[in-house]
Amino acid sequence: MEKYKLLYLRRFLQRKEGLDVESCISELEKLKEEAIKCYDDIEDVNDSLFCNMLLLDGCFVVEFIRERCQIIPTGEDMIINIKAGNLFLDMMLLENQLPFFDVNKLHQMTKQDNEFPLAILTNNSFTFLVGLPKMTPESFNKTKCNAANIKHLLHAVHIFSCYGIPMKKSKDDIRWHKVIPNATEFSEAGVSFEKVKNINGNKDSINIMTSLFDIKFENGLMKIPCFPIADETETLVRNLIAYEQQSSDVQPKYFSDFAIFMDYLIDSEKDVNLLRQKGIIVNWIGEDKEVANLFNKIGNGVTVYSNFYYKEECLKAAEHCEKPWNRMKANLKHNYFSSPWVGASTVAATILLLLTTIQTILAFTCAFK
Repeated sequence: MEKYKLLYLRRFLQRKEGLDVESCISELEKLKEEAIKCYDDIEDVNDSLFCNMLLLDGCFVVEFIRERCQIIPTGEDMIINIKAGNLFLDMMLLENQLPFFDVNKLHQMTKQDNEFPLAILTNNSFTFLVGLPKMTPESFNKTKCNAANIKHLLHAVHIFSCYGIPMKKSKDDIRWHKVIPNATEFSEAGVSFEKVKNINGNKDSINIMTSLFDIKFENGLMKIPCFPIADETETLVRNLIAYEQQSSDVQPKYFSDFAIFMDYLIDSEKDVNLLRQKGIIVNWIGEDKEVANLFNKIGNGVTVYSNFYYKEECLKAAEHCEKPWNRMKANLKHNYFSSPWVGASTVAATILLLLTTIQTILAFTCAFK
């Protein structure tokens, strides 16, 4: 990647007349002490090498994001003209993050008047991986977030992914995680699954699409937003979880709780198949077993806190399954009304049984007269 980084650096310097490496280093040196505090594994750092690293990697980040947003100098081509999926993931790794204030400073040094802030460009470049719509200055302002609040690119994606999700207050109840059925067991106990439909809203709203975390259970119906599973999904979600787990100030831990909930819901490919048929899971990685393995592994080592975001839904669903009448209705539906033909056969057999019973009663009545 070093040759590409140098090409991006050259493009960066060409965006503003009179800009050179020395002037950029001079600006970054003003932020050096604060940047060093962001790393816990740097000892006796060489100031010159550190600032050179921030410049080279920072310019790469800024120009790569600009390139993904089609902000390319007139007459020039993309430097990396590929899908760039692996590069997106590399830039989302927790251990690869640069201080956002450094990257943002470089962006501001070469920002055009009609260019969006770096936070918006970041959202529009990366959040497609978690299914968010494009952001505008109006919708960005609604988040009440600014560059000073953002730690790094991964944090920016986390902020915009979780924006607008209501907080939940629930009583402490240890029952929710004792025995949470999987999707197949839920179905056998009379629970139905349905994909959450997208919310129609103003085109400038950040909430045009339903949140990934908007999971609800009411009256035997579990509503879950559609979650596409692609090759990039596991890496991105793992790093968002890792960020949450090492950040005491992040509450609730939405991605961690989502991963745990889905791990409870999915034990095997049978569960994935059920959710896929309902449109809740879109499998782009191959066999359903691979998706099951992904969810079974992704929650390993993740701490579950008392304010688990889906506690209420888990409790309501478990209570629904404990009622005998719900299981009876589910068994009747699965065994005798699983399809129109089976249902018609059941009705016909019931009618035949009733007629036979009536005939028998009448025959006995006539015999005793």
